Amino acid sequence: MMAKAQRERVVRMSVEQPLWRALTAYRVLTMLYAVFLFVFTREEFERPWVAVAFLAVMSLWTLVTLPKVANAASCTKRFLGVDLAVALTGILLTPLADFHAQRVDGSTLPSIWTAGSVLAFAIKGGWRWAAFASSFVAVANVVERGHPSRDTLHNVLLVWVASIAIGYVVEVARASERTLARALEIEAATRERERLARDIHDSVLQVLAMVQRRGAALGGEAAELGRMAGEQEIALRTLVSSGLVPATRASEDAAQGAVVRTVEVDDDGDGSSGGDGGTGDGRPCDLRSLLAPHAGSRVSFAEPGAPVLLEAAPARELAAAVGAALDNVRRHAGEGARAWILVEDWPQEVIVTVRDDGPGIPEGRLAQAEGEGRLGVALSIRGRLRDIGGTAELISVPGQGTEVELKVPRGKAGQAR
Repeated sequence: MMAKAQRERVVRMSVEQPLWRALTAYRVLTMLYAVFLFVFTREEFERPWVAVAFLAVMSLWTLVTLPKVANAASCTKRFLGVDLAVALTGILLTPLADFHAQRVDGSTLPSIWTAGSVLAFAIKGGWRWAAFASSFVAVANVVERGHPSRDTLHNVLLVWVASIAIGYVVEVARASERTLARALEIEAATRERERLARDIHDSVLQVLAMVQRRGAALGGEAAELGRMAGEQEIALRTLVSSGLVPATRASEDAAQGAVVRTVEVDDDGDGSSGGDGGTGDGRPCDLRSLLAPHAGSRVSFAEPGAPVLLEAAPARELAAAVGAALDNVRRHAGEGARAWILVEDWPQEVIVTVRDDGPGIPEGRLAQAEGEGRLGVALSIRGRLRDIGGTAELISVPGQGTEVELKVPRGKAGQAR
């Protein structure tokens, strides 16, 4: 059997990207604020040409460098240094343009635009970078004022604390992203391990178990072959249950902070997830046609009179789970056990029940089997149903047989009929 995995588009989630967009808007708005502030107070400037020259440079710099504050990759250290130098220059030029006004209200030529430079440091490098940049701004404000007032110290302290707080929040967000990426990597690896375990259980392990039983029955050289097959079955079960399965590319993508969703597509119609149920074009398929081959002298099949339409992938997974349940009947209830398959077609879901008249399952046997690496019910049945949004419930009373109830929510294909 050959199957391939097709991955959906990887969607990258970054908690800091909205901060970069907010910073871009902040720089533009504060640039306009500084310009309008000068326009309405230009008569108070002793040397308005100094203010005009600086504000023209600041405005041009802000507009030209908008792509630089679009994301962390484009916001380089060189840009941050030049941007901070522009802000500091504006602060230090304030006395030259308006010596008396700067002593009265403490405003500077760049006004609150300066905080944008400090915030860029915070988002790019965290709270340490924010403390570095805000310290330079504090020194420049003190030098510009000469004799700093309480308002000046208040403004300096506000910028310093706010920038450090934002930088710290960014660092915490990045640590959370790394934790999430690791969790997604583990989840992707676990799902891949479960998928491989299902395939192994449905094919290789059953073949090895059969060889072991037939070899022991035949004796001679066949008995030795059966013994070797039994050893390989135990080793393979241990490998599956221990999780020694290589990480897939999906887990590598998740490690880079991506949200990965894997869709399995089966090319050979063996009942694994994906595919089109044999239709070849993705059309809904009739579940009855997939379950009918199981009917026989010891397996009764009760079906509705009308087609039971399901989307191809869920239908094939459901059929594979039914096959796994019947395999368990043959293996554990004995060759003489009878089984019944009942299909119920409801508006919102499809229910398939598999019953047998075997001896039933002793209490605690399933948990013991999973602990020993015998994962038929856990993976071939429950795992398949979980992957398609369904549920599997097993009810067994010793001496009264076993019943497996499989429920699958109906997709759009079934609802449209």
